[in-house]
Amino acid sequence: MLLVADLPPPPDPLGMFPGYAALRERFLAAGRGEDGEALEEAFLSLYSHLHGFEAPYTPEERARVNETGGYWCHAGGLSPILMAGRHLGPDSVSGDFGAGNGLQTLLMQKLHPHRRTIEIEISSRMVEAGRRLQDWLGIPEERVEWVTGDVMDASPAGMDFIYLYRPVRPEGVGRLFYERFASGLEVSGPVVIFSIADCLGPFLPPRFEVLYSDGHLTCYSSR
Repeated sequence: MLLVADLPPPPDPLGMFPGYAALRERFLAAGRGEDGEALEEAFLSLYSHLHGFEAPYTPEERARVNETGGYWCHAGGLSPILMAGRHLGPDSVSGDFGAGNGLQTLLMQKLHPHRRTIEIEISSRMVEAGRRLQDWLGIPEERVEWVTGDVMDASPAGMDFIYLYRPVRPEGVGRLFYERFASGLEVSGPVVIFSIADCLGPFLPPRFEVLYSDGHLTCYSSR
């Protein structure tokens, strides 16, 4: 909350945050009051607006998302960002599969600095917006690698912390994503996975165990 309160409005050449100024003022006004629930609700509204509700796709990108059963840019909430710190160290490499504008893992990088964050997103406009959010948050360029591409072609190799919000449905073409993802984890080193609306579990190798689950966020760790 303090981070967002201190920052100026984010750059918005693509017109993705039309309500940011009004939502920020509502948040700041709630912060001057004594109602904690009102403050939290106002901040969550601001966070959701900044995250984006729907990714802007080109016709080709939209066709591919539809083909693989992809989901359209849902906000994962604040709990993964706050809980990530205990699993991220200075040498960590984090990855976000289906990153949207990257807000979730950009905030993890800002609040829990580590070696590198890999943002994988098929929407070229969301990647462009994410690069601007990175500058807005003051995150050094070398700390974030942007991959404009299909999660179906991405690998978890080299990552020790992974965040994903059900990037594709685990059926049809999408099922191949989880099978390949799990296969890549067979030979990886120690890794922690934060999975929102989890459907990854049945595909994971036996060396993974559940660290935490609340029905929304499920955390896995390799033994």
